[in-house]
Amino acid sequence: MEGKIKLDIVSAEQELFSKEVEMVYAPAEMGEVGITPKHTPLITKLRPGDVRAQISKDEVETFFVSGGILEVQPNEVTILSDTALRGEDLDEERAMEAERLAQEAMKNSSSDVDTAKAKSELLQAAAQLRLIKKLKSKAKK
Repeated sequence: MEGKIKLDIVSAEQELFSKEVEMVYAPAEMGEVGITPKHTPLITKLRPGDVRAQISKDEVETFFVSGGILEVQPNEVTILSDTALRGEDLDEERAMEAERLAQEAMKNSSSDVDTAKAKSELLQAAAQLRLIKKLKSKAKK
């Protein structure tokens, strides 16, 4: 299909999304990337954040990823993430609780491994909360 690129978003639990889209925005380690059809092949790590699938001019689906890998081929984008959720499935209370627990764990960590794990959990919770806030502000418009 001209002007479209296939996007697959796969988590450890399931294939979350598989559809032809016009453009994909993803939180690559080096910053947000925008991917269009016939993009140069690329493999990069993802950081926690939101992936946006521009399905059409007026339709965008948003997902949260906990990090992972982004692979771009000229006609296909694959996102592999331990955790991937649809934007509407994010739970603000759970994300706030996860953030609080991660901050507590960082204060009480007894090793570098504990600190690194808590820091990773804190980054994921903060990214979820940013996405929830962004989605709420869009819903109000």
